[in-house]
Amino acid sequence: MKQELIKFLIKAKKATYAGTEGDSKKILTDGSKEFSFSNGVYSYRDRYFGSDAFAGEEIVFSNDRAIWSLNYYGRILDKTISEKEIYSFLKLALSEVSETSPFRGPKEFQGSDYRYACEFTGDFDYFSGIESIYIKNHKIYELFFHGGIIH
Repeated sequence: MKQELIKFLIKAKKATYAGTEGDSKKILTDGSKEFSFSNGVYSYRDRYFGSDAFAGEEIVFSNDRAIWSLNYYGRILDKTISEKEIYSFLKLALSEVSETSPFRGPKEFQGSDYRYACEFTGDFDYFSGIESIYIKNHKIYELFFHGGIIH
């Protein structure tokens, strides 16, 4: 079951924020933005507030019962670089999510002058970590995350 859940989560992440942001993005009355994806018994929701500094939560449901969660808080550290540029690169990195680390992006990802890094401790059941984006060796973005299985 865990492997099936991880495969679903990867598919959901690639179909929502890390993907094209197509029709799955909604702006809700409380000002949050939400992405959702469903396939079979599983459904996924990623809801967040803010943009430059932001907080959010990803939840996976099985038959409408919450079974896994990831909470995050991120921010842009260098205001001289456009949000659009940073988040475009972030989406490229997040689209490389894998079964070995299905939380955010890969351990390392390089694209032109940008470098993405993701470090975490724990496993799918209980984890915490940080992702960062650098231009050369200058950190311009960071995000802290934690979560795991919900019983």
